[in-house]
Amino acid sequence: MSHMLDEIHEQPEAIKKLIAAERESIKKLAEEIKNRGINLAVFAARGTSDNAATYGKYIFEIVNGMPTSLAAPSVFTLYNARPNLENSLVIGISQSGQAADVIECLQRSKELGALTVAITNEAGSSITKAADYTILCHAGPERSVAATKTYTTTLAAIALLSATLAGREDLINGLMATPAQITEVLKSCEATIADRAERYRYMEECFVLARGISRATAFEAGLKLAETNYVTVEPFSSSDFLHGPIAIVDEGAPCFLYAPQGPGFDSMMDIARRLEKKGAELIVISDSAEILSMATTRIAIPVKVDDLLAPIIYIVVGQLFAQYLASTRGLDPDHPRGLSKVTITR
Repeated sequence: MSHMLDEIHEQPEAIKKLIAAERESIKKLAEEIKNRGINLAVFAARGTSDNAATYGKYIFEIVNGMPTSLAAPSVFTLYNARPNLENSLVIGISQSGQAADVIECLQRSKELGALTVAITNEAGSSITKAADYTILCHAGPERSVAATKTYTTTLAAIALLSATLAGREDLINGLMATPAQITEVLKSCEATIADRAERYRYMEECFVLARGISRATAFEAGLKLAETNYVTVEPFSSSDFLHGPIAIVDEGAPCFLYAPQGPGFDSMMDIARRLEKKGAELIVISDSAEILSMATTRIAIPVKVDDLLAPIIYIVVGQLFAQYLASTRGLDPDHPRGLSKVTITR
């Protein structure tokens, strides 16, 4: 068994630990955000953490009504810019706590008047020293280069902060249910994914699509496939996909559709119909029998989950697919070629 597969299975317990350990400190952070009259949020991250930041942008704007952007760290590191960040919240995400450009973004943002927060899995790491507040993932050591449990715990941390800030007890209760829901997904879907991976053994390229807040899932699932299987992956929001890229889909092209029921579901049904007409191969991950009936490969999600929390649940399928496809292809998902656990950019 790979470290990656072990760590996929450790996610329910890791999320439980995060909620228990960080709930009170997140309440204090939420109070300071309110007291300072903060009205803008910025996320700074790279790689997997950047996909978590995309999730943060959606949930902060939807739940908190707070305009939220994704930072371009090079604005600070290359261009030495000085944006006005008064009344802003800047959240830097780094699983290792060593992302130099994200750390510099936090440091400069603090100088420019922002309240700064670090989300990391490493207590005492460099990023924690650069921020006013730290939220730890409590995921334990992650030995596989491909991040799994640090990603879902980061999503959980962002969701908990957003829900606490908004006073959304319903969303907090939903978040507390996610560990059991992930366990159900593992029980229900893992054998199917392991069995179906053989069909895609020689896949060289694919598309991964989702809509709305699940855009983060499309990009993270695509990243997992690319880094563990060396597949050329094109992830898109389904709406962006219609603005040109759908033209390059040939008959038989593998298209992964992440389609939880919710505000984005009708859009996913529309893209599924269009791709079906083009003869694409549909791999559908959904809790809806309607869209699953259109697929060649059906991954039925056995739980109903709030659309705002669906990325925490649905990405588990993407992780499992990357793991089992790599195994089928004789690849080591723990040690992708040319990659290391810590990547330093500036």
